[in-house]
Amino acid sequence: IYGPGSQLGKSGNNNWAEERGCSIACQGSVTSAQLHAPSIGERPLSHMPWKDTMRRVVRQSKFRHVFGQAVKNDQCYDDIRVSRVTWDSSFCAVNPRFVAIIIEASGGGAFLVLPLHKTGRIDKSYPTVCGHTGPVLDIDWCPHNDQVIASGSEDCTVMVWQIPENGLTLSLTEPVVILEGHSKRVGIVAWHPTARNVLLSAGCDNAIIIWNVGTGEALINLDDMHSDMIYNVSWNRNGSLICTASKDKKVRVIDPRKQEIVAEKEKAHEGARPMRAIFLADGNVFTTGFSRMSERQLALWNLKNMQEPIALHEMDTSNGVLLPFYDPDTSIIYLCGKGDSSIRYFEITDESPYVHYLNTFSSKEPQRGMGYMPKRGLDVNKCEIARFFKLHERKCEPIIMTVPRKSDLFQDDLYPDTAGPEAALEAEEWFEGKNADPILISLKHGYIPGKNRDLKVVKKNILDSKPTANKKCDLISVPKKTTDTASVQNEAKLDEILKEIKSIKDTICNQDERISKLEQQMAKIAA
Repeated sequence: IYGPGSQLGKSGNNNWAEERGCSIACQGSVTSAQLHAPSIGERPLSHMPWKDTMRRVVRQSKFRHVFGQAVKNDQCYDDIRVSRVTWDSSFCAVNPRFVAIIIEASGGGAFLVLPLHKTGRIDKSYPTVCGHTGPVLDIDWCPHNDQVIASGSEDCTVMVWQIPENGLTLSLTEPVVILEGHSKRVGIVAWHPTARNVLLSAGCDNAIIIWNVGTGEALINLDDMHSDMIYNVSWNRNGSLICTASKDKKVRVIDPRKQEIVAEKEKAHEGARPMRAIFLADGNVFTTGFSRMSERQLALWNLKNMQEPIALHEMDTSNGVLLPFYDPDTSIIYLCGKGDSSIRYFEITDESPYVHYLNTFSSKEPQRGMGYMPKRGLDVNKCEIARFFKLHERKCEPIIMTVPRKSDLFQDDLYPDTAGPEAALEAEEWFEGKNADPILISLKHGYIPGKNRDLKVVKKNILDSKPTANKKCDLISVPKKTTDTASVQNEAKLDEILKEIKSIKDTICNQDERISKLEQQMAKIAA
């Protein structure tokens, strides 16, 4: 696939040799003897011009030897009926606590939520999250609370669910909040990267809605920007912009709060098959799509000038949609094709050709979907830089990507500070126009989810109290500015929230039945 005569070899700036770490200077008919035995009168080797060329062509990168390996069978999740719905989402979402997988379900839509340690055969009677009346199309874990997950479905609704700390013991049929606003099926859900309780959804009605989950309100509705189906939506690093790929072959960059298109490119990829577009950490946009001849392509775009791509590579002629997974800490993009049996990975740099091929992880079985673990869920002691959860027809198989190192010490060059679970903004602050980068954490001692994490307590109580109000009311008053380490403040907040719940219970009599159901569920979980 990646030889000098391949499509990738012919593409862009013809940098196949550079991408493979080879020296163009050494590919001619020069023999080893000629290289090492200069004749009388010649300059020494250090002054030979090809020596400088070779030094320039061999690109230095600590990720040239990323090594992928599937785990053993007993560490897989077996006997799972992965969804057969015809939709190009990843069907899987992962965080440091749970793996969620969309499954086949009769009479509606459902997905499994498994604690990461629950490997092996999954019993058919294992509880599911099954509140949708139509097939589930997309799921996404909240980046600020590892127990909250959103789902979009063919029943035109978005639902937000609270998963018990130790996983499900009974099937979950009652969401914390139902978000209704789309007129057709909802195929995309994506949480805001830095603002608490802000969720984006996109449907086949060509509308994008941004919700305040804490109040259940649709605060932004972008229903006139897309003339055709939206293939995917991606937030940028601080959540101030979104980029979309659409069936009309356009890539759009949108400021959702101003409700205006900042940049767009017509026919980013000329093929008719679905495209994908994601934001990179530096603000550029990376896209995957198809050429007019149905060859799969990847491209890199600068928002300031989207007339021509920074880089454009053709790959192969497979018809599976390429799902990109991006690691902003290492600038590596992993491409997983639906129906492929491989994961290709590339490094994005400031040097031509900008998108450098690193390697391919290959296996025998094709993938139905793919989950991608956030950086804080990786094992830093094993130099693990990525972990995928590959969906087969009847199982989920973790795949671990490592950078081999001899030392057992913490490799700080592989693990710069990464986005942590704490929200940088409250929902109201973001809707008012504020922006903030993710709050970073160090992985030097590994990531340990704290039981007294401020976010978990606040989020859980806000969400759990929403159905009792049953109206679009204000958020339960929670101090916006908190010091994460002060346990006294945590207790004060908890007391305040509990008082608010008590007052709601006292004043809203017609919600008694709903409250008692929630209390019964909590009692069963605690038992």
